[in-house]
Amino acid sequence: MNELQQRQAVIAEARTWLSTPWHHDAAVKGAGVDCGQIIAKVFAAVGLIERPTVAEYPSDWALHRSEERYLDVVQQYAHRIDAPQPGDIVVWKFGRTFSHGAIVVQWPQVIHAQRNEGVCYADATKGILEGREHMFYSVWAA
Repeated sequence: MNELQQRQAVIAEARTWLSTPWHHDAAVKGAGVDCGQIIAKVFAAVGLIERPTVAEYPSDWALHRSEERYLDVVQQYAHRIDAPQPGDIVVWKFGRTFSHGAIVVQWPQVIHAQRNEGVCYADATKGILEGREHMFYSVWAA
C-alpha cells in the first residue's frame, strides 16, 4: 500500500469503530474503547504499528499528574507535524497533560472515543475540543 492508501485504510478502520461505547482502558470493537486504545487498535489493524502494550492507567490521571503518559506512547510511533492530513493524529490537553486523542478525517473533522458518546465524529473546533491546546502527529515520514 502506498501512503494515500494507508491513510484511507486508517480512516476506513476508524469508521468501523463508530458507535462503540466509551469504556476506560478497553479495546473491544462494538463493546468498549477509550480515546487512546482506539488509535492504537486502528493503526495496528492497518499494519502501520505493532499493538503497543500500555500499562494500566486511572481514568483521571491527567487531572492530578504532570507525566505525559499519553503523549509518550504517541511519540513512540509518530512525529510532530504542523498541519494534519487525513489519517494523522491530534492530541489535546485535558487537565495537566496531553491526554485525549483522535484520528483526523479531514481537519477539523475527527473520529474519537468520547466519554458519554462513544466513538463518534466530532468537529475539533466545537464543543469540548474548542479552544484546547492541541498538537498533530503523523506515522508517515516527514
